[in-house]
Amino acid sequence: MSSIIKIIQHFDALIGPGVMLLYPLYASMRAIESPSTLDDQQWLTYWVLYSLTTLFELSCWGILQWLPFWPYLKLLFCMWLVLPIFNGAAYIYENVVRKYVKIGWLVDPVSGYPEGQRKVLQMMSLDARKSVERYIEKYGPDAFERVVRAAEKEAKKTY
Repeated sequence: MSSIIKIIQHFDALIGPGVMLLYPLYASMRAIESPSTLDDQQWLTYWVLYSLTTLFELSCWGILQWLPFWPYLKLLFCMWLVLPIFNGAAYIYENVVRKYVKIGWLVDPVSGYPEGQRKVLQMMSLDARKSVERYIEKYGPDAFERVVRAAEKEAKKTY
């Protein structure tokens, strides 16, 4: 009976490394080899969130050591981030990072794009902007202007 209690008391230390490090490491290596970018996004976001959690833990260890439920809370949070049934890291990326972190300021104001195109590029996510820049390189800035005008016209019809 006492061995079961010991296992329950140290459950986070037994399961934690596998859930928080081994499986994400394996899944990240598979994501690197896969052609899809969706799994790359999931695992890059996981590692960023895991790093922030670890940084928080190291910074606040004096307080967290007095909270007996902290290791279990961290384990549950990491399980939510990692497990494919939840895909928590992808959820956070889609609903928090993409919503509140804009990378549009990376568009160089002297990049040679006209003011209107530069404004459109600044509102896009990084992956969308790369696609648009490739389109402009391939078909020219006039083609991009026609696409933007057609999209604006279509948007006015819908509303």
